[in-house]
Amino acid sequence: MAVRWGILSTAKINDKFLAGAREAADVEIAAVASRDRENAKRYAREHGIDRPYGDYQALLDDAELDAVYISLPNSLHVEWTVRALQAGKHVLCEKPLGRRAAEVSGAFDVAQREGLLLMEAFMYRHNPQTRRLTELVAEGAIGRLRLVRGAFSFAAADAADARLSAALHGGALMDVGCYPLSAARLIAGEPERVTAEQVLGGDGVDISFVGTMRFAGGVLGHFDAGLALDTRDELEVVGEQGTLFLDDPWHCRVPVIELRLEQSVQRFELEPVDSYRLEAENMSAAIAGRAPPLLGRGDAVGQARAIEALYQAAQTGAAVTVSPPG
Repeated sequence: MAVRWGILSTAKINDKFLAGAREAADVEIAAVASRDRENAKRYAREHGIDRPYGDYQALLDDAELDAVYISLPNSLHVEWTVRALQAGKHVLCEKPLGRRAAEVSGAFDVAQREGLLLMEAFMYRHNPQTRRLTELVAEGAIGRLRLVRGAFSFAAADAADARLSAALHGGALMDVGCYPLSAARLIAGEPERVTAEQVLGGDGVDISFVGTMRFAGGVLGHFDAGLALDTRDELEVVGEQGTLFLDDPWHCRVPVIELRLEQSVQRFELEPVDSYRLEAENMSAAIAGRAPPLLGRGDAVGQARAIEALYQAAQTGAAVTVSPPG
């Protein structure tokens, strides 16, 4: 039996999630909510969704829905995640779930208390390209790990873009920088110490952000992110004997991993797979008890803890020791 999903908001990111969900096994998109009833009806009609709601809570009160996908602005993620859990719904919340570790941890406390699943929606983590990358590192393809470097940026042209709003928790780190941060944590573990620099724009958000991280074992990390930079997305994992390079690490549209050694370059080419489809399938399978969720409390809280530390470092100009998981 398919898991019945509702979607909170009519955000543009929904297009990608809907396209993947329609190809996913055991996933039914049954409802959508907007703050405006007419907008919800129009969106539902255009996307072939049966039940439109002009109020977010009204969707959560729909007893026929099993799960919700939350694509609201960042500042509303934790609030509506908690409300959805309290309404008895499993939750897939777009990244970043939150920028404060205590709030993210609190949301997982609610999920645990209610016996429900909560997952942060980092779709690239579900892609076979990401899994193959971690396998190559674990197999020793580059020797001892030394450095993880990432980048993700674009130019936000619309001044009204929510990503340029401090009130909505916009900013380069929250929107795109969270991807290379997530990848560094996936490869190297949780950072022990971070430093950061930022340039502000919009109404006071970071439009350019650079972070450095120190991990256990002498591994270093570096990433840059921007909402006022040329379009870039790449990931490089450097060891003592070689480098793994991904030119499309986040969208995974053309999944290729280059293993760069001193005398050769080996390419690992993978079949393209819709990451959003895999994400929806994993969540639905986990709800049905057929598979474990790929991402859970530890990863989401660790991500929020690192974001919180990086913003503190950028604001104070001092290195920040990241509190260990507890």
